[in-house]
Amino acid sequence: MTQPHSQAHILVVDDEPDLCTLYELTLLREGYAVDTAADMAQARALLAQRHYEVLITDMRLPDGLGLSLICELKAHQRHEQCVVITAYGSAENAVEALKSGAFDYLTKPVDLKQFRRVIASAVCTQPKVAVPAKPNIASAGAGVLGQRALDRLIGSSASMQAIRERIVKIATSMAPVLVTGESGTGKELVAYAIHANSHRAKGPWVAVNCSAIPDALLEAEFFGAKKGAYTGAHVDREGFFQAASGGTLFLDEIGDLPLPMQSKLLRAIQERRVRPLGSPHEDTTDVRLVSATHKDLAQEVQNGRFRQDLYYRLNVIDLVMPALRERWQDLPELCQALLNRIAEESGIAVPQIQPADIEKLSALQLPGNVRELENLLHRAVALGSTDALQFDSPSNALPTSLPLPGASPHATAPDPLPKMMDDFERKILMQALQSANFNANTAATQLGLSVRQIRTRMARLQVHFEQDMEHANPTAHT
Repeated sequence: MTQPHSQAHILVVDDEPDLCTLYELTLLREGYAVDTAADMAQARALLAQRHYEVLITDMRLPDGLGLSLICELKAHQRHEQCVVITAYGSAENAVEALKSGAFDYLTKPVDLKQFRRVIASAVCTQPKVAVPAKPNIASAGAGVLGQRALDRLIGSSASMQAIRERIVKIATSMAPVLVTGESGTGKELVAYAIHANSHRAKGPWVAVNCSAIPDALLEAEFFGAKKGAYTGAHVDREGFFQAASGGTLFLDEIGDLPLPMQSKLLRAIQERRVRPLGSPHEDTTDVRLVSATHKDLAQEVQNGRFRQDLYYRLNVIDLVMPALRERWQDLPELCQALLNRIAEESGIAVPQIQPADIEKLSALQLPGNVRELENLLHRAVALGSTDALQFDSPSNALPTSLPLPGASPHATAPDPLPKMMDDFERKILMQALQSANFNANTAATQLGLSVRQIRTRMARLQVHFEQDMEHANPTAHT
């Protein structure tokens, strides 16, 4: 029998006497103090008398839904971790419970080994009422490991601060998380930060790129296989779910899974059981699931390429990573952090990036986001000198001259490209200013620029406008 740190008090709410007794005896053997209630009225009376570390409630009770108890506790800012017991395979109930704030759920018939494990996790992550005067952002999670993971999410913008705060908030739940965002925005870093700030931080972290696994091997890779299950299976093989037991399973590019595998994954998530290929028995699973995709899964569902029920199971908690163009103010900090890493890997002094370089980079679209920015900096370091970065790569440079319309292919003319680009940019600026009623702040927002950036461009391109009481008269001087 294990001895929990400072005996935890647990309230079990179930109207079936045999089950209630089974849960009670199981918990007593683990060293917990246990109270029981047969309905919501009894549960409310006990909750009014004391605080518990964990509330375990059946979903359906004689006088209402156990979900209502959870909502009441959350509304009163109570600190009990709530575990819901729901009908076997009832996906809708489980998702609803997690969204309402439940720590975890169990399906009937309850596997007692899994039951003990879930309750132990809930006790370990039970929030403390007392809060340090100046808490570290990861103090509620996994300490130093969690803070290091958060520190890797570079940026002081409001959007990045919100991301880090949300990670700490959701890390202690068992609810599945879906991280979305464009390629190169750092979705795996976010997924790992969730793991590192959870009670599972000391457990395994298993990251899987779903798009890199051949269709024929998906089932064996995910669920494992017994010796002889298929040609070449000479030994028992552990699947991702088994390897991640007690920890976190990260499924990257989940949107690339084929439909047949989506169906099998849904069953594994709902029932928390997997059957290895060639095995007559199912194994219970104990993983926190975090998924990521650059695709619009809601649209994929509409197009028939992704199962709607699986989408709802994965998207209990959503976390959207902003594109780099939406947080340009983080660019200097990001560049310096990337240059520090590049210098360390290359064994060179840390290059210093200049304000002019930042201005150049901020003018780029960077559809590859942080990953593309890192590649640009790698190239700039390689092409530059010890005291300057060089962002012009000959292999990617634009031509210095263009043939005039109707001219011989071998004829060249004075370089018209810079003027063409300036004229085009000037036209875009003027259109944005006109649509914004010549308000530079509003125009900057429409273009995804800061006010400083739009004013710099206006000055460089000699875009001026004047407003009187009646109307605006813009003029552009070339």
